[in-house]
Amino acid sequence: MSRFLIILFFAYSGFSQEKQTVFSYAEYLGYVKKYHPNVRQANLQITKAEAQLMEARGAFDPKIEVDFDQKDYADKKYYSIMSSSFKIPTWYGIEVKAGFDQNTGIYLNPQEYIPSEGLATVGVQIPLGRGLLINERMANLRMAKMNLNLTRQERKLNAIAVLYDASIAYFNWKRQFNELKIYSEFTQIAQKRVKAMQSLIEAGDRPAIDSIEAVTVLKTRLINLEDATYKLEKAKLELSNFLWLENDVPIELQDILIPEPELTGTISQTIATDQLTAIAELPQNHPKIDALKTKIAMLQVERKLKSNALLPQIDLGYYYLSETASFDQYDFGNYKIGLNVNFPLFLRKERAGQRLSTLKISDATFDLQLEKVVLVNQIKAQQLEIAAVKKQLAIFQGLIADHTKLLQSEERLFILGESSLFLINNRENNLVSAQLSEITSQYRFFASHAGLFKIMANPD
Repeated sequence: MSRFLIILFFAYSGFSQEKQTVFSYAEYLGYVKKYHPNVRQANLQITKAEAQLMEARGAFDPKIEVDFDQKDYADKKYYSIMSSSFKIPTWYGIEVKAGFDQNTGIYLNPQEYIPSEGLATVGVQIPLGRGLLINERMANLRMAKMNLNLTRQERKLNAIAVLYDASIAYFNWKRQFNELKIYSEFTQIAQKRVKAMQSLIEAGDRPAIDSIEAVTVLKTRLINLEDATYKLEKAKLELSNFLWLENDVPIELQDILIPEPELTGTISQTIATDQLTAIAELPQNHPKIDALKTKIAMLQVERKLKSNALLPQIDLGYYYLSETASFDQYDFGNYKIGLNVNFPLFLRKERAGQRLSTLKISDATFDLQLEKVVLVNQIKAQQLEIAAVKKQLAIFQGLIADHTKLLQSEERLFILGESSLFLINNRENNLVSAQLSEITSQYRFFASHAGLFKIMANPD
């Protein structure tokens, strides 16, 4: 018996491992935030929205227009017509315009006769009905500004989604790593136990059936070890999907790297959920809520534009005319005035557009109200899960300690000849099962923190 006792003692004395480096969860998230293509792609969306805002502002850019038309035929100068203008669009639909015309020729249209030195004009065009308080360029600029804010919120949501998926991949890697470690340790124990049993059977201290019992357990452990090895390799490949370097270079997780061992105590600080486990309300400026509010604001601008289309289109233009030599003498008796009126009789298209815009706003408002309730309930559910799993972890620690004591007690009884290898294996299986259950609960604990992090949607 003394020989078996010595072998059994060394079976639990620990295992040597090659030098390894801890790849912490915080360091891992840093790589994902900085280099992952989906996160960088979200930044491109902001750049795109900024370009769209610049494009909308371009509708208010001043414009220079020059129109020149000349005809010469059979040594006759039929006409030479040049019209140039400088336009300044303003916010409230008013357009300021200055121009200079110079027309010559023997076959000019009579209405195009002007002084030979040219004719200067300056004036304004004012929409008195449709387009005064809001018009398409005003609406486009407002919505472009709102779209930039919407894109920023959507960037946060996209980044959160990537970080959440990356976190789950890390937690799964840690889970499979720990499971493989357990199966590896108990497989080595089973191998040493087989050798010990063979020695005891040869010495006549144990029956031959114990050898079959030990070999059966070893084969089961080898199957479990092979399955755990496969799952770990698969988890490492899934984790590598989130590992990138500069210039969009993907990298694979190296075997020398191991997950953070004390992640249970650091995860809440890493993803800033330590202050959220007791808060059952939405944080200010939640990106999902802000995004919905921004969409409603954009729809309200659209409805104002549709409502403005119900007004008659009345465009009034006044232009002061003067020869270039006497432009500063201000003879306001020389002018050109124009009035354009356009008003559909039934307004069916305009009224339908306004109604559709109102329905879109109502629909988006319902989405906003529902989303607020859903998010608050999700926060409460995640907090309950975190608290429940935390209690389970404490219970599992005590359970593992109890199973360890029972196993050690059974081994002492075996040494005294009052137990069997079957009972030792049974105790050992219970210990393995408890340790695996603890690893599963740790995974749930990490995932529940990541879930709360995703709901709060604050990737910075």
